[in-house]
Amino acid sequence: MCVDHAGSLFGLFAIIPILIYLGLLVLSVYFVIKVIKFINAKTRLDQQRNDKLDELIKVLGNEKEDRNKPL
Repeated sequence: MCVDHAGSLFGLFAIIPILIYLGLLVLSVYFVIKVIKFINAKTRLDQQRNDKLDELIKVLGNEKEDRNKPL
């Protein structure tokens, strides 16, 4: 009976490094996916901000031209 306990205990210790490796692998994949989603969202928001800035520059440029025109 003591041999059975030693074998099961050895099996438990043998599987722990595999579980740790799988856990690290899952966390790594999760982290990479989160970073990719963050970068995509940031790129989209930066593009929207740049579009709004372009519109603002056009509007301000048109107002400046209108003030410089002689009456």
